[in-house]
Amino acid sequence: MSSSAVNDIGEIVSRLSRGADYADLYAQSVAGHSIMFEDGRMDTISSARGDGLGARIIKGGNTIYSRSTGTTASDAAKALSTAASAAGLSGVTSPEDATPLIELESRLPALDAGFFHDLDKKLRGECRYVRQLSLRYSTSLKSVSIFRGDGEGKKDTRAYTRFAAQVVLERDGKLETGYETRALMSEAGDFWSGAEPETIAREALDRAILMLDAAPCPAGTMMVLMDGSAGGTMIHEACGHSLEADIIQKDFSAFRDKIGELVANPLVTMIDDATLPSMYGSYAFDDEGTPAERTVLIENGVLKSYMTDRLSAMIGGLRLTGNGRRESYNNLPLPRMSNTFVMPGASKRGEMIDMTPHGLLVKKMGGGEVNPTSGDFVFYVSEGYIIENGKVGAAVRGATLTGSGPEALKNIMAVGDSLELLPGVCGKSGQGVPVTDGQPSILIDNIIVGGTDTGDAI
Repeated sequence: MSSSAVNDIGEIVSRLSRGADYADLYAQSVAGHSIMFEDGRMDTISSARGDGLGARIIKGGNTIYSRSTGTTASDAAKALSTAASAAGLSGVTSPEDATPLIELESRLPALDAGFFHDLDKKLRGECRYVRQLSLRYSTSLKSVSIFRGDGEGKKDTRAYTRFAAQVVLERDGKLETGYETRALMSEAGDFWSGAEPETIAREALDRAILMLDAAPCPAGTMMVLMDGSAGGTMIHEACGHSLEADIIQKDFSAFRDKIGELVANPLVTMIDDATLPSMYGSYAFDDEGTPAERTVLIENGVLKSYMTDRLSAMIGGLRLTGNGRRESYNNLPLPRMSNTFVMPGASKRGEMIDMTPHGLLVKKMGGGEVNPTSGDFVFYVSEGYIIENGKVGAAVRGATLTGSGPEALKNIMAVGDSLELLPGVCGKSGQGVPVTDGQPSILIDNIIVGGTDTGDAI
């Protein structure tokens, strides 16, 4: 890569920024491999590239964006010129310079999925009810360069690897599904340190077997003990999105104008931290070039900060928190979570069970729906157990959790002493980005539990 070409593009971006509120250029080079195994055979084997760049100008609170599938200095100058013209700016030339502004720093190795057939045969041999076993293994390498309007450029390479197992069982016409995944910001060669694919797939199988014999869940308003193994789905979906600054500014989040106020039980401290090593939502700097940081969102129940990108920080007079993220060069950056979790408290899991006369222990969450404005949610429970008189009882199926994220934060009665973190892909405005969510065990009062056994409502 020519330093002259980089300097020329950097100077154009800086000049445009002086004529507007801000300007930047985002360039990426991505390579990925993916293998899908289903019904005893390799169903899909694919490789993909995703190279391109996007030029952005912010002027008068409006955003002008131009993108290109090319990554040369000439492609960048043309994209910047297009954006500048739409913004009423001039002075951008488009030199014929074929120098690439971004290239992958290293070669992406092929995936070794030789264990798929053996794993499929082994699990089917142990459970005759297996109707379908799906395994997915993927890895990607992403190099990014960001030319910022303040003249400070950023460059980084990010590696991601993910393995997921889904097992569908059928017995006497009844279907149950178990799902488990592992994902890290890590190259494939380091991914399996401390984990085995058989362990992950077996967890999915065991959960499906358990649910085959589970009784229908009773319905009613009750205490819910969210085990750490349930992950931070509720924290992420019902609370985290409501703390993203664009939601605050556009959709009138329940947390709007609440900085400095008590919004949760004082036992709750909620963090977003993109600096955690190897976590799926980690990065050295966000997709606007702002350094990653550990942001305290809620401290001892008091709202301390929102998550911002550059535009929302400019609009709201807020500080940058390093949460400006995008799926690719095709997308504008938005305030997005990275690794979001509740800090551990002092309660033992057994103590929280003892505190629960009637309730539901949730060990694994499924999907659900959330209104990011109000924080109202409906979540599905993929593994749950009834608690009666401080004792964990039988597994139940068909449970749903309904409530309000902001209210749930206030109704937290105890926070456990052991944090667990689980990976995921967060969707927002049509974009998906890797994240990690987590929590210790949390006991919450007054959650509406929906179930199929309404005759035994608690």
